[in-house]
Amino acid sequence: MPNVNTFIVEDSPIILDNLIATLEELAPVKVVGSAADEASAVRWLAEAGNQCDLVIIDVFLKSGSGLGVLKSSTRRALTAKRVVLTNYATADMRRKCAELGADRVFDKSSELEELIAYCTRLGEPGEAVPGVLS
Repeated sequence: MPNVNTFIVEDSPIILDNLIATLEELAPVKVVGSAADEASAVRWLAEAGNQCDLVIIDVFLKSGSGLGVLKSSTRRALTAKRVVLTNYATADMRRKCAELGADRVFDKSSELEELIAYCTRLGEPGEAVPGVLS
């Protein structure tokens, strides 16, 4: 199973470290970079040599927001899948993220297994993963 090259936008070092360890152990994920704020994330995603298959984005960051990262990546027509991983996965937030180009929204506290399953499906050869898993 090929690796899903993943860029993570998360401002908590503890959550970032735990997320990387979990995803790299339980899914075919290889984390290729991370950012703790909107400006750094947008800059990394815009650099020509940086490529990823998946971007995992927290909504609330040290500066800026994950919504700004989503907006920027949609304007740039980023081909990577974009998912939001947040503690604030309300119906309104899910709708707003979808409007800004998120393929999925996962709740940090209750949907980590679903995120792992999503990443695993992304890594399956020839598997086209729709925004909403059935």
